[in-house]
Amino acid sequence: MDYHINIFYSEEDGGYIADIPDLEGCSAFGGSPEEALKQVQIAKAAWLEAARAENQPVPPPKYRPIIYQVAR
Repeated sequence: MDYHINIFYSEEDGGYIADIPDLEGCSAFGGSPEEALKQVQIAKAAWLEAARAENQPVPPPKYRPIIYQVAR
């Protein structure tokens, strides 16, 4: 499944944060956007594995940034 990933710079943390809005609490940190993306992919795999191990539902990808909702 392809989930939308947000990546943004955090002044407070001094690095990049990547998160997956469809997967509650799934985020990661990196010193560069590429590192944050790599780390959130690892976090996503762990999130999905934990959900399946606990027989919890895995949400389908739904999140779409407003720019994609307006530009059709």
